[in-house]
Amino acid sequence: MKNRMKELRQENGISQERMAEILEVSRQTIISIEKGRYNPSLPLAIQIARCFNTIVEEVFLLEEEKE
Repeated sequence: MKNRMKELRQENGISQERMAEILEVSRQTIISIEKGRYNPSLPLAIQIARCFNTIVEEVFLLEEEKE
């Protein structure tokens, strides 16, 4: 799953460390999510979207299946 977390975080002037504090996860978790190596649970995805005052679909983008 692709995501816009890094882009939104930077637009809002939030460091990875601060984002981790807000979400009560490790900085490594933030890095892994931003790089697409880890897909967050639904509750965490909702928390992330709320941090940016948006909806989950604006942060996390499902990749379309290619035929």
